[in-house]
Amino acid sequence: MSLNAIHYIENFGAPMTVTLNDDQFENLTLEKHDDGVWVVTLNRPEKRNALNLATIEELITLFSNAPRAGAQAIVLAAKGDHFCAGLDLIEHHDADRSPADFMHVCLRWHEAFNKMEYGGVPVIAALKGAVVGGGLELASAAHIRVADAGTYFALPEGQRGLFTGGGATIRVADLVGKSRMIDMMLTGRVYQGQEAVDLGLAQYLEEGSTFDKAIALAQRTAANLPLTNFAICSAVSHMQNMSAMDAAYAEAVVAGVVNTQPAARERLAAFADKSAARIRPNT
Repeated sequence: MSLNAIHYIENFGAPMTVTLNDDQFENLTLEKHDDGVWVVTLNRPEKRNALNLATIEELITLFSNAPRAGAQAIVLAAKGDHFCAGLDLIEHHDADRSPADFMHVCLRWHEAFNKMEYGGVPVIAALKGAVVGGGLELASAAHIRVADAGTYFALPEGQRGLFTGGGATIRVADLVGKSRMIDMMLTGRVYQGQEAVDLGLAQYLEEGSTFDKAIALAQRTAANLPLTNFAICSAVSHMQNMSAMDAAYAEAVVAGVVNTQPAARERLAAFADKSAARIRPNT
């Protein structure tokens, strides 16, 4: 791990240097809460929130700047009945892109989703309805996913003559395994309910509102120290890409920085004098 990376970790959560406002976006809405929780909503319900290139660019802007604009946790939600139906196939059809053009579109998708996964701010996705194709790629870049009984997951690229281009071979395969992902693409297999949770497509299955659960989880994570959240939401993913030896070294370096941060001393003192809340099993 470079000295620049260590300096970045140490200074994460420093005073804001950029500003993001709702009026900067057309395909997203941005709502900031006083507790540091932001609600980012996909706002193309008439398209089942399919991702056109303009939306991808807005996601890049938002997730590139959110860590330095005061976001402590982000709920990624969607307007309408569906979270995201994936690539905007009408735009793709009408654009009639060349192979090189579409390659660069895919690279922008990767940029957006990498900013989500590695940006250091917890992202909790409130899922509903379709989480399909590129919508599943988007959801898999979130750190926590909340589904309900009506949420369904699929990769229908095989039936449409397409191939995934937004990271499914990386993130979705990591969640469900290579064989299951290939099966989803070849056959159009759909997962939902407890089976989807058991496979790792979501971590929570709610009978009520996925949005309300996502807000509660975001509030809980926003109460953590920003530097600690940064390490959890960035370093873990980086370490998964390393050899075991490199990951062990990187983990030690990150722990050395995070576990000695001045802001943690008060919390450690509360644990030592037994005034901190204890971990209890769910009842």
